[in-house]
Amino acid sequence: MGGESTTRTAPRSGGTGTAASGGRLGQRLSGVAVALGLVLFLGGFGWAALSYRPYTVPTSSMTPTIDAGNRVLAQRVDGAEVRRGDVVVFRDSSWVTGSDVVKRVVAVGGDTVSCCTDGKLTVNGKQIEEPYLPKGTLAENQNFATVTVPKGRLFLLGDERQGSLDSTAHLTDAAKGTVARTAVIARVDAVIFPWKGGLKRPTGFEALGTLSQPGPLATIELLIVVGAVLVLGGGAYGPIAKRAGRSRARAARAEAAGVR
Repeated sequence: MGGESTTRTAPRSGGTGTAASGGRLGQRLSGVAVALGLVLFLGGFGWAALSYRPYTVPTSSMTPTIDAGNRVLAQRVDGAEVRRGDVVVFRDSSWVTGSDVVKRVVAVGGDTVSCCTDGKLTVNGKQIEEPYLPKGTLAENQNFATVTVPKGRLFLLGDERQGSLDSTAHLTDAAKGTVARTAVIARVDAVIFPWKGGLKRPTGFEALGTLSQPGPLATIELLIVVGAVLVLGGGAYGPIAKRAGRSRARAARAEAAGVR
């Protein structure tokens, strides 16, 4: 036995094989996360670029839904897809030359529209609840005779009825203030600067027919956020794993130094 030390150190299981295997797996997963994140992130922006156009609204005719100077995102749509209650972007040289106009569709081809009945807009004989109007204001600042909207055309009003140059300002025109569906180039989905989010659904028109469904903006936002999280999380794995490895190595050396 002559002086032979009886101290033994237990072998450290997984000191190479398991840890190395786990590290390689983590690196692979982090690489997959970064790649998938980039696909989702860039795909979301690409989808948004194909589906939406940004506009700056220069006037207060859509207040309080959209204030002057607000930046909006409008989904590219065909005029045939437009329904009552939609806020749309259109071009009509008889209204404004060389500029886009933003108004709310209140009646479509075949509808009759008038104002006011008990202070409310009337479409096809039904009084329309319009919670998006400024509080305490009338549905229109002047009465106008019943208008029958021709097929393929739209009757549009601003949400700020007191000063909006909308269909009521063009009632003496040949088209009785209406705009062709083909003049519509986009439908406003959200106010993005300053951030107000998606427009509220115009539920007052539900009794007259189906409302438009919101565009894919919420899905696009989700793709971008999830993609960003995956890219940041996957990219952070390497530095975090290295730091954790160094900490484990220091702890192992300290433990080994303490064995006698």
